[in-house]
Amino acid sequence: MSAFTQKLYDTFIEGERWKYLTNGLKTTLLITFFAVIIGMVLGFLIAMVRATHDKTGKLKFLNVLARIYLTVIRGTPVMVQLLIIYYVIFASVNIDKVFVGILAFGLNSAAYVAEIVRSGIMSIDNGQFEAGTSLGLNYRRTMIYIILPQAFKNVLPALANEAIVLLKETSVAGYIALEDLTKGGDIIRSLTYEAFLPLIAVALIYLIMVMILTRLVALLERRLAKSDRG
Repeated sequence: MSAFTQKLYDTFIEGERWKYLTNGLKTTLLITFFAVIIGMVLGFLIAMVRATHDKTGKLKFLNVLARIYLTVIRGTPVMVQLLIIYYVIFASVNIDKVFVGILAFGLNSAAYVAEIVRSGIMSIDNGQFEAGTSLGLNYRRTMIYIILPQAFKNVLPALANEAIVLLKETSVAGYIALEDLTKGGDIIRSLTYEAFLPLIAVALIYLIMVMILTRLVALLERRLAKSDRG
């Protein structure tokens, strides 16, 4: 057995250490999936508040709260937000770390989703609102039936890219001792005192996932472009 093969065996096979990576991957995907859902839903609601205020001047109080939220979340590192939620907000509560991860990354993603969706809404020509009014639609119906379908189509690739960014950001979840993919590689490193192989394995897994998602985004963009031409 060669030295490299022996290192592979010691790093991943002995003691079934590869399970640290597979279990960590499951945790990473779980956090990413639910954080994306929270980010999309909350971000959409914030975007609607801000866009409505920009278009009509209404919802002033909610708009102020939304702007404060966006300033705080976008102005501080996600790792610090994660630590504050776990060690400060839920300091006296025995809470599932996966839930904390989902909440922290979801709230962080929502701020960026909100600005993406709002920019999409604001990019729609005001003539579309006037067209809705001429058809007898109020602001809410115009937004639902005319503006949002166009805006959503325009920002869909950007939202998909935000999901990719979120996937990579979850790599800091280990700071609250949450055994995600990155933490799994770090555990193997601490057991074997071999840093190269476990960390390279973690990097490759992230790279493969990002490449797959990037490919899906590219296919989505081409499909949207084709439908526009059609």
